[in-house]
Amino acid sequence: MDKTKKDLRIKSKVISEGVNRVPNRSMLRAVGFTDEDFKKPMIGIASTWSEVTPCNVHIDRLAREAKDGARESGGAPMIFNTITVADGIAMGHEGMFYSLPSREVIADSIETVTNAERLDGIVAIGGCDKTTPGCLISIGRMNIPSVYVYGGTIQPGKLDGEDIDIVSSFEAVGQYHEGKIDDEQLHRVECSACPGAGACGGMYTANTMASAVEALGMSIPGSSSTPAIADYKEQECKQAGEMVVNLLEKDIYPRDIMTKEAFENAITVVMALGGSTNAFLHLLAMAHSAGVDLSLDDFERVRQNVPHIADMKPSGKYVMQDLYESGGVPAVMKLLLEEGLLHGDCLTVTGKTVAENLAEAPGLKEGQKVIVPFDQPIKPKGPLVVMKGNLAPEGAVAKMSGQKISRFEGPARVFNSEAETTEAIVNDEVKEGDVVVIRNVGPKGGPGMPEMLSITAMIVGKGLNGKVALITDGRFSGGSHGFVIGHVAPEAVVGGPIGLLENGDMITIDSETQQINFDVTEEELEERRRNWTRPEPKHKTGVLAKYARLVSSSAKGAVTDLDLD
Repeated sequence: MDKTKKDLRIKSKVISEGVNRVPNRSMLRAVGFTDEDFKKPMIGIASTWSEVTPCNVHIDRLAREAKDGARESGGAPMIFNTITVADGIAMGHEGMFYSLPSREVIADSIETVTNAERLDGIVAIGGCDKTTPGCLISIGRMNIPSVYVYGGTIQPGKLDGEDIDIVSSFEAVGQYHEGKIDDEQLHRVECSACPGAGACGGMYTANTMASAVEALGMSIPGSSSTPAIADYKEQECKQAGEMVVNLLEKDIYPRDIMTKEAFENAITVVMALGGSTNAFLHLLAMAHSAGVDLSLDDFERVRQNVPHIADMKPSGKYVMQDLYESGGVPAVMKLLLEEGLLHGDCLTVTGKTVAENLAEAPGLKEGQKVIVPFDQPIKPKGPLVVMKGNLAPEGAVAKMSGQKISRFEGPARVFNSEAETTEAIVNDEVKEGDVVVIRNVGPKGGPGMPEMLSITAMIVGKGLNGKVALITDGRFSGGSHGFVIGHVAPEAVVGGPIGLLENGDMITIDSETQQINFDVTEEELEERRRNWTRPEPKHKTGVLAKYARLVSSSAKGAVTDLDLD
């Protein structure tokens, strides 16, 4: 080792040197290491490549680019893999119970490999919904120099000259059951919605979280909106490999970047873009991993000052590729910074501040229509609303983008599973004015807090959007829209008030006062509590059983290490 040069082997030196580590080095020589490589920092390329989803099917190629970048910058890189669950494929059946737990598996597996192999830095590359927060949770925990790269968004599908996407497929099912389209048209939608590689195209969860991580400062500026098939995506990955070695040289660690102010920047961008309600769960969990005190109240505080300015699906017109062609996330951030809504002094993985990065970024392109004028917002405040009341003492979240009504009152139609609800909707048992309640599907009760995209899409397809409300202790896909409230906490299975609801109870939801209440006397509630018994666990062994035992409330991000410190 050149004694005049800084030793970047902050963890791997325990393997790289010493007689006692001859066996360790023998193993690494078998995968291509040389004498020179043992003098370099070992860089892990955490790839979420998989053939089970278009979101991640191209990431093997991107991982090799990141490896080349790290090698050319003086690192000794190695690719390793973790899992992904395709939410669009898992949706609507028992597979969805594994989606949110997969976030923890991803985080745990990256942490396990990185710490076992004593890697000095990480480039993590994600795609489908849970890979981005899973990668960032592990990065926050390990706190070694790291860069995240998003695999990119899918192109919109085309059908009869119109853009469609995966949500179009879900909504087509509702239209089919309503008799609005026939078998042939349904099949045409199925075959056209997803044209190739990349994550779901609207401002759904994958694109929401990629944008949030860019605002957080943990990914290359612009990378969250670069499409999966763009040639520049490979260059971004190569840059990430170079960048992680630079972070080692500059002693810049994730927790130097992932500060409270940086999370406020992330929330600001999510609100401006009208992102997914899953951002609550994932940003809370990422903050927890980095030792940052973040709560639902912080989301609400930031929301008050941030207008919703992106006309994007599911409630709007455009997809992520349209935003990319309009200037991308950096152009939106530049606008928000100019309006005084971002902390410009936050550090990023470039080694520069947010403000320094944005000074070099172009603004929104003239004539673009995705981002509306700042003084003519879609909504004057962020559309992701925290609600509380006697039905959700710890909180619940609602996405009010695209909603013309702000208040809904109606009788509860209570279901204890998604399957029960689906059957009722298909059989026209859910009527206009009902408040549909799906409970026992929270983090512990699901277990795994399944998304209700199939339900919300069927409601839309049935022509009931805005005519019924939906409440659940589960969650919603970023593709869901309608008068829907999720993440109700405490959840039913731990004795939360949603578990005490009965058919016919009058529920009032008011997004202006941010109240969600049901009209039952305290005496009646107390009687119901006495008669309530906790449901038996649905799983007593395996991944879901472990998850149910460990997972926290959704109001705390549904993390699995809350009480282990």
